[in-house]
Amino acid sequence: MIDLEWPWALLFLPLPFLAQFLLPPAQPWLGLALKLPFYHELTKSQFQPQQNFWHRWLAGLAWLLLIIATSRPQWLGKPVDLPISGRDLLLAIDISGSMQQKDYQLGQQMVSRLDVVKTVAGNFIEIRDGDRLGLILFGTRAYLQTPLTFDRATVKTMLKDAVIGLAGRDTAIGDAIGLAVKRLRELTNTKRILVLLTDGTNTAGALSPLEAAKLATQTGIRIYTIGIGGGSTGVNTPFGMLLQNASDLDPTTLKEIAKITGGKFFQATDTTELESIYAELDRLEPAIRDTRRFRPLTALFMWPASAALILALVLMVTGMLKWRSC
Repeated sequence: MIDLEWPWALLFLPLPFLAQFLLPPAQPWLGLALKLPFYHELTKSQFQPQQNFWHRWLAGLAWLLLIIATSRPQWLGKPVDLPISGRDLLLAIDISGSMQQKDYQLGQQMVSRLDVVKTVAGNFIEIRDGDRLGLILFGTRAYLQTPLTFDRATVKTMLKDAVIGLAGRDTAIGDAIGLAVKRLRELTNTKRILVLLTDGTNTAGALSPLEAAKLATQTGIRIYTIGIGGGSTGVNTPFGMLLQNASDLDPTTLKEIAKITGGKFFQATDTTELESIYAELDRLEPAIRDTRRFRPLTALFMWPASAALILALVLMVTGMLKWRSC
């Protein structure tokens, strides 16, 4: 629809008519002149009422277009809903050496722990419409792979491109939490959530997991911890199928981290459990989908202004031609 930003400018529309009827007529010039007794005959022969009529109409139309341009017409587009996020959510994913263990089934084949995390966590990222997401990858060191952003596709892509051992073969859980605290502590107007997933115990880093958890709770960050592996897995040997522990998962520490920060601990020994955990996280921390309605504006004043300029040029050219023909 078309809207006028300054509709009060239309009040100037009758200004030429008011000036014509309210202002006193201009006084004739009282200088020397040559008096012709037959002057009235000349004026009658040059008077062309039809030409003056359409000149007046063109001038009036040009004035109307100028007033319309002054009122600043604009086209209002269809309303667009923009998401307003009230939550910043960081995912901290373990990419240490133990994450290459192929003890999870995805579809009809056995895949590594990291591969199943990429699939399940990727689906979780897709449904977080309205939240800002970020990604931390950690092994011997922790680093921010993706800063907080509304671009969920980029976060999912960066998770998909994660490689085991890229940050070292050990596990620095405390440093991963500390990095998340550093990134989230300055954001005071939002809910700050960290989802930490690991299959091992803290074996590297300068900060212990419990110390990092205390720093997190001081800044109002809630941590949900997910432990994967930790059960027994079958290994084919020349002597048949043997059971062995899949990893050195430390559920006690992960539970304590969640407890200190007001979060929750989960453990997934298979793909189905991991999917249900992320569904539970979506229920516990639902994505905020409040929206602010926005209507795009397109200025239209240049069209009536251009038309008025063209009419003014037409009147000027025809006036000059008339003057030369006299």
